[in-house]
Amino acid sequence: MIDRMINKIVYSGVAFLLVACTDLTTNPRQSLTPEVALNDVSGYQSVANSMYNRATSFGYYGQTMMIAPEILADNLKTIANTGRYQGEEANSDRDHINIWGLAVYGGINDANLIIEGIDDEEVSGDEDVKSFIKAEAYFMRALFYFDLCRVYGYEPGKEVSGFNLGPIMRLTPTLVASAANEYLSRSTVEEVYEQIESDLLAAIPLVGYAPIGSDGVYYANTGAALTLLARLYLYWGKMAEAEEAASYAMEIMGLLTNGEGLLEADQYVQGFSRAPHPESLFELELRLVDWSDGDGVNNSLNSLVADNEPAAQFIIGASDDLMAAYEEGDVRKNCWSATTREGVEGDVYASRKWTGYKGDFLENLPILRASELYLIRAEARYETNPSGARADINALRSRRGLGAIDNLLSGEALLNRILLERRLEFALEGHRWFDLKRNGKDIPKHDGFLDVPYTDYRILSNIPLDEITLNEKLEQNPGY
Repeated sequence: MIDRMINKIVYSGVAFLLVACTDLTTNPRQSLTPEVALNDVSGYQSVANSMYNRATSFGYYGQTMMIAPEILADNLKTIANTGRYQGEEANSDRDHINIWGLAVYGGINDANLIIEGIDDEEVSGDEDVKSFIKAEAYFMRALFYFDLCRVYGYEPGKEVSGFNLGPIMRLTPTLVASAANEYLSRSTVEEVYEQIESDLLAAIPLVGYAPIGSDGVYYANTGAALTLLARLYLYWGKMAEAEEAASYAMEIMGLLTNGEGLLEADQYVQGFSRAPHPESLFELELRLVDWSDGDGVNNSLNSLVADNEPAAQFIIGASDDLMAAYEEGDVRKNCWSATTREGVEGDVYASRKWTGYKGDFLENLPILRASELYLIRAEARYETNPSGARADINALRSRRGLGAIDNLLSGEALLNRILLERRLEFALEGHRWFDLKRNGKDIPKHDGFLDVPYTDYRILSNIPLDEITLNEKLEQNPGY
């Protein structure tokens, strides 16, 4: 199926993608309002802008989806008693990731509006631009549903006590976005995964190519859609398909088996203070108009995990366990800076990934990075082609200032090595909890906090009580 799909990719889509992106950037990314007229392409561009903007909210990728999956596991720790993320650090009941709300379901509704309406013959505008916007909607709907599945459901084949439900799946728009998840039952994760796959396969031939780290990565593009598809297959346990999708993405994006195409080691830390990130395949662009100065101080990643601004809260740092996991010479360790914090004895570690480099606690959010393709393919290969898996790991390590791993590493030890590389590569990018969960592993903790067994109900997040009260068809996750 991927072979047939990839043959339809429009390699000449570079010019088309750049034109579409230029048109889109003329409109501010703001939430959809009833005044937006959906009778020409500009109205649907506004809907697309709303769709992207929802993903930047503090309750989603703007903060929660980056910090919570790290502190729910063993990568981060609180260093100030403010009440924020302390429950997640202790894995307290109902202190989890909560994205069941307007940011995600509103974004899905935006996507549904586009997919259902933009092809109407009464909608005026350039047909290529209309096609691109529709492809963006497929891509973003896939991302929204993928995140809902991994927060609220077990991956297929990893269910506990047979529980297989995922989010509510709605594929038609509603006039009020907040109603998008009302009065329907939950679909199974398998059903939602099938829809995500369908959406991505629909998007890939239409979005066009954007070079790694170019302005085109602010929008859906071929490399991003293939990477998300490869990630989906990895979570799904479809390893042959994950390897194939990752390999196609690497070929298209010019990522070589020796690691060429990734940043050199001495550029790695600096890469997180550039917009777009030089390894970005898909990046959420934040601008001054997207939040006020007060919002940034109170809620931005920069304020919560870094100390480079006097007004920063700096309440979360790297765990000692994470810092001990870095090898000598690993440039990724330099994404943390030893410092002090009033009330804390000894060193604490502030992030140098999220530094507010655009000013006023503002920065872009790389969601899909090229390095993930090497680790997706390594994990997809570890059982059937361990030498290929080791080669992919070594290619990445060569760009992070490190030598090759043990040439005999295989089996579970090789998988654990891959998960360790993912831990170090994507620290504070929102992967750690999900990497452990999707492999059916217990969640390790730090500093005396108890590990969370995989069979524990806290592996899944709870659906908010007000949603359960509103919709009698909505089944709560076990244990809550």
